[in-house]
Amino acid sequence: MRTGNEPLQARSPLKIRLGLALWGMLWAIAGAVAFVAAGRPEWAAACAALALLAGTDLAIVIRHMHQGPHYQPGKDIPPYEPDRGRNDVFGHRNANGRRRNPRP
Repeated sequence: MRTGNEPLQARSPLKIRLGLALWGMLWAIAGAVAFVAAGRPEWAAACAALALLAGTDLAIVIRHMHQGPHYQPGKDIPPYEPDRGRNDVFGHRNANGRRRNPRP
């Protein structure tokens, strides 16, 4: 259901992203170790770069989770208010209920 105010109060699935970043980092490290053992340094470097990228994403996700409900709403944060017939995204209306800056 689209409510019209997603850009203002979008909720990010940070716990899922945390798990996927951790899973990707573990597989990339395992791949790097396996390719080093197999004597394929190019593929090992590619896996190490991927592990570094996944580790960076992991750090960003953990940072956002520590910043609190602004980035990761918990069960105590109510869902956003439903659409009440507004069809503009940010709710910029005048006193008569019309858009403030109509498009030409």
